[in-house]
Amino acid sequence: MQSPCPVNASALRLDALIDQTYVRDDRPAGDASAPAVWFAYSPNRQGEHPQGHLKSFQGILQADAFAGFDALYARGDILEAACWAHARRKFFEIHQAQGSPIATEALKRIAALYAIEAELRGKPPDVRQQGRARAKPILDAFHVWLLDTRRQLSQKSGLANAIGYALNHWQALIRYVSDGRIEIDNNAAERALRAVALGRKNFLFAGSDAGGERAAALYSLIGSARLNGLDPEAYLRFVIARIADYPANRVSDLLPWKVAAQIAQSANQSSPA
Repeated sequence: MQSPCPVNASALRLDALIDQTYVRDDRPAGDASAPAVWFAYSPNRQGEHPQGHLKSFQGILQADAFAGFDALYARGDILEAACWAHARRKFFEIHQAQGSPIATEALKRIAALYAIEAELRGKPPDVRQQGRARAKPILDAFHVWLLDTRRQLSQKSGLANAIGYALNHWQALIRYVSDGRIEIDNNAAERALRAVALGRKNFLFAGSDAGGERAAALYSLIGSARLNGLDPEAYLRFVIARIADYPANRVSDLLPWKVAAQIAQSANQSSPA
């Protein structure tokens, strides 16, 4: 897989099932390419798995701070973009638990970055890059504030940890400003994972590696159907009704983004006038 466009990734453990989740969705940057999500089953949380998944990928990888991605960034042909939602979450948890004025100030500064993004969502990359020039002074002042504030805190405190996370990933966190293709966060992958988290109580275990791989395939189809505006149940009914007699070398014709218009047309025809 080779692409100059960003890929969003995240890592999640669901009891016995370990998934790496990769999302392609460039609609916020004005791209009309069909979105898709791929869940990859792995029997453990070792970095060799995402390294294998992305061995042929070149481009931008936007992800959380999972250490398994580090070797990919070290290759030199994959550019790291970090996630402001993850950085924000650390301050938000402290704000909720303690009402800390420092955490509140950090949240206000991050909110200013998101306000700019809200204005630019759906616009093409060049317009987003130009508009993000307004974020640079906010980020510069935020960086100075983080450094000054950390010096005043115990290094064992939760606030110091939150600030350290932001500073340790700073270059990757600000990379989105200089490239309109990159999102401010990897919430696309986080949203894709929500279905797994919601179903956790209903299916705690994969049962076997084969079960994990089948679950990942189903998550991928259901998640991609949703991204393309399809009712997952309607999509699966459509595929199951056709796949038995479908030519094996053309099965990719049944991917969600290729049949979305056909399913929508069938739904309209079957609706009462």
